[in-house]
Amino acid sequence: MDNPSLKPAEEPGNDLGARIDQLTVLSFVADAATEQVIRDGLGDLAQTGIQNTADIRRGNLKAAIAALAKVPTPQIVVVDIGKDERPMHALLELCDVIEPSVSLLVIGEVDDVDLYRDIIRRVGAIDYLFKPITRELVARHFASLITRNSPVADLTRGGRVISVTGARGGVGGSTIAAALAWYLGVESNRHTLLLDADPFIGTAQDWFGVEFKPSFQTLLQDAGDDPGAAVAGAVRPVRNRLHVLGSPPDLACQPAASAGAARRIIDAIRMRFNFVIVDLPFLPIQQHRELLELAHHRIIVLDPSIASLRDTVRLIAASSTPGQPQRPTIFLNREGAAGGLRRKHIEDALKRKVDLSLPELPKLFTSLGAQERFAGVPKGPLGRLIEDLAREAGFERGRNAAA
Repeated sequence: MDNPSLKPAEEPGNDLGARIDQLTVLSFVADAATEQVIRDGLGDLAQTGIQNTADIRRGNLKAAIAALAKVPTPQIVVVDIGKDERPMHALLELCDVIEPSVSLLVIGEVDDVDLYRDIIRRVGAIDYLFKPITRELVARHFASLITRNSPVADLTRGGRVISVTGARGGVGGSTIAAALAWYLGVESNRHTLLLDADPFIGTAQDWFGVEFKPSFQTLLQDAGDDPGAAVAGAVRPVRNRLHVLGSPPDLACQPAASAGAARRIIDAIRMRFNFVIVDLPFLPIQQHRELLELAHHRIIVLDPSIASLRDTVRLIAASSTPGQPQRPTIFLNREGAAGGLRRKHIEDALKRKVDLSLPELPKLFTSLGAQERFAGVPKGPLGRLIEDLAREAGFERGRNAAA
């Protein structure tokens, strides 16, 4: 590393800790959208008990250098390099005016592996994030930096677990889960597993034309001494890098997984797949409670009905874990449906904004439901929303390419 003024990114936490009067975050960003995302992400952390003080300013790298030459260095500095493909001179100048213990995050609009490596290796930045950034990115990165004792450090080893839960049956949760998994595994070519966790009437077997032998329920009951080998023998390939795992529909099934069984299987799955999308109906059984706790990010799908809204309030109230620094993503399906609640009424009841919404498109979901096989993510509104949902859940095309 050419510049010694910052600690290496591989050695976080080797400082003396944050001072009592030290500002947590000082951020310089070039646009209103990025500014709002950072505010929302830090707000998510505060709701989970990770307190922070932030000063988010509109400005570029030059403004950051001028300001930081005059004020005490905060715990975390965020700078926006915009479209600058050669920011190294200015970034090194920035390093001269901040303390060595600072955690530096760089934001920009250039998706380039060489630039990413230069910023990490030469400047010693914690990370380089290219726009648009998401609340998930802010919560995931800042949680570990603020606490200095990352509860989510294990995310760097193994894949990311994302649960998709329909507030009630029939709201489109399984469709959203399948579409998200398809986008990640087929269209984005990331090693992805769609885990159909419904032991009674799961859709994956029929939708993807596979036979689950052994099934997910079998693995939960006995994965043997080598869960990794058991998982490898149970997952079924679909297309490109998308695989599925589930159980045959069985209304007479009596789930009997012991405590910790789901964790053993998920730990083995994460060593093989970048993303694990869990189609997770919320049922009062041990394995589902564990899967909900093991998710790094939760997505809740609801429709504009009173019953769906009531159950969404209960799902949001479900306690989060240290590995879930971001609040759940709320996906409103069928917005504007006849007789449904208005979005404002839903947001007032939830006491928060809906993150993503899909308008009432009866022909789309009728055609998807009638498919003998899942044939991919339709173009149009749903396709665009699935891309947005992937970013919310932690997909970073440029970062993944650089890894």
